This record gives sequence, C-alpha cells and structure tokens, in this order.
Amino acid sequence: MQSATAVLRRCEADRRILARHAIDPAEADSPMYATACKGCESWGEFDYPNTDNLNDCPELLDLAHAHGLTDEILAGLDRPQALERSLPEDAAYTLRITSYPAQPAETSDVPAALRGPHWKP
Repeated sequence: MQSATAVLRRCEADRRILARHAIDPAEADSPMYATACKGCESWGEFDYPNTDNLNDCPELLDLAHAHGLTDEILAGLDRPQALERSLPEDAAYTLRITSYPAQPAETSDVPAALRGPHWKP
C-alpha cells in the first residue's frame, strides 16, 4: 500500500504532465495543426508537431491508461478538431488584424476521480 505522500507526489506529477501536454497555442491559427500537442515537441526544418492531434499524444494516453481508460472508452471520445472558418473576400487583410478564439472544451462529464483541486467545469 502506498503512503499518502507518495500518492500526492504521483498526482502532482500527473498534473504537470497534463499541463505540459495541451493544445499548442502557437499552432491555433494553423488549419492543419490547430489540435497539435505542445508537449510532444516538433521535428524537421519547419518544426512540424510530433503529435498532430492531442488525442494521439502518447503521454496522455499512458496517463489515461493508468486511470482506467479502455479501448472502448477511447473509441467513444470526441477528437479535437480545428475550427472551420469562412474567409471574407479581403481575407489576407482580415487575417492580419483578427484573431479567432478557440471554443472552450466541454468538461462537465469528466469523472470526479480525474478532477484536480482547482477544477472548473
């Protein structure tokens, strides 16, 4: 049986991994990599993301497995998608002066066991 201190250290480590492996804000405007994982780093001359979609992040999948994620649950989860944007006629000008905020994720159905102390649904 693990001590309470060991369990708390493990929870803190998991939270750090979750904080590091999130959607990369630098790629938010990219139509191809808007759902890329920031924590998985990048590769190549043009810094392509190693993980194009956050749901494919090996670190997050390993954490989820440790908390009971099964293949059936994984198959039923939504995958983050880049927002579809319709561009006006003067798109080049508009894109320089406009930012498109991302839609907040729906988190009301996250199990209580996976919620941290500062949880906001």
